Amino acid sequence: MIYLGALALGVVLHALVPLPWFSRPFADILVAVGVLAVGAGVLLDVLAFRTLSREKTTILPHKGSTHLVTGGPFAVTRNPIYVGNTLFLLGIGLIFGIAWLMLLAPLAAFATQKLAIEPEERHLEARFGKAFRDYRKRVRRWI
Repeated sequence: MIYLGALALGVVLHALVPLPWFSRPFADILVAVGVLAVGAGVLLDVLAFRTLSREKTTILPHKGSTHLVTGGPFAVTRNPIYVGNTLFLLGIGLIFGIAWLMLLAPLAAFATQKLAIEPEERHLEARFGKAFRDYRKRVRRWI
């Protein structure tokens, strides 16, 4: 919901107070980078959802995990869905030239860390103990 809110806010702010954007040909390069970012974000989300599904644990952040998932994209980042959402938001900003999204994406990531990731990690540590602490030492929170 945080990322959806950031996207909606960015679009509204862009309509009300558009920030300057790059002109061609640099804007065209940014569109290409944005397409790659959106693609990478969607791919990361899909892989993470498939991995969670395969491990038969919840994909809902407000539900308790039944298994500690450390494979697939979770072997690279402890939060591949949030990394994917951040890439998606940045990519949309680059594709459509919405500079507000470049500013809101890090804020959405910070809010997600405080409101979702830190509570999730407390739950995982309480539930899985040493196994989660070892995983946390091996794999970074973001990238």
